[in-house]
Amino acid sequence: MRRADRLFQIVQLIRGRRLSTAAFLAGRLEVSLRTIYRDVADLQHQGIPIEGEAGVGYRLGAGFELPPLMFSQGEANALVAAARLAQTWVDGGMAREIEGALGKILSVLPPAARAAAEAQALYAPGSGLDTRAQAALQALREAVQSCHVVRLDYADVQGRPSLRRVRPLGCFYWGKVWTLSAWCELRDDFRGFRIDRIAAFEVLDERFRQEPGKTLADLLRQVEARMRDCPAEGLDGAAFSS
Repeated sequence: MRRADRLFQIVQLIRGRRLSTAAFLAGRLEVSLRTIYRDVADLQHQGIPIEGEAGVGYRLGAGFELPPLMFSQGEANALVAAARLAQTWVDGGMAREIEGALGKILSVLPPAARAAAEAQALYAPGSGLDTRAQAALQALREAVQSCHVVRLDYADVQGRPSLRRVRPLGCFYWGKVWTLSAWCELRDDFRGFRIDRIAAFEVLDERFRQEPGKTLADLLRQVEARMRDCPAEGLDGAAFSS
């Protein structure tokens, strides 16, 4: 890789993350830490507002923007493939947004690159979520984003019904199965709910605040600790303990 290309890639990598360590940059670009330190220092001298220091991490200062970029052929192919796969297993609202975004991406490609991306022989048959599951996924996904409390009428793996008030934190896909991870007020703990086992739900007007110990980050840390202790148990294992 030419040095000019490497400098550009460093800016791109730092731009796309909250904090990028020198080790991360070196690994992605397959160069030494010393090279990264030198390149970052040169970028800073050229006026690129890279904040941070060696041993801590780097980020771009607020307000810095690069001009619009052209996708490579490989990137365009990857985006088309990902969009085709995702559209089958997301809700209708998200599928329409994916279609619109993909159209914009393809519209800026040169004709030959666009034709090559669209001609990929990689497809996802349209036998994904049924209409009911799509509607539930969309409503629950929006409740996660807006921090609205949700009331669930739920049946566990044994078919036992229960009513729950939950704080929705995230929707997770496990291969043909979506789950809602949430803070359950009944159990006073994190719980997961298979969306196909939710008999009915209501998104309430009540909104919740992110409280320490009850956030998605807290849940993920808990799952990470469980996986260290028992590698066979992950978020999907915890998801069915409702």
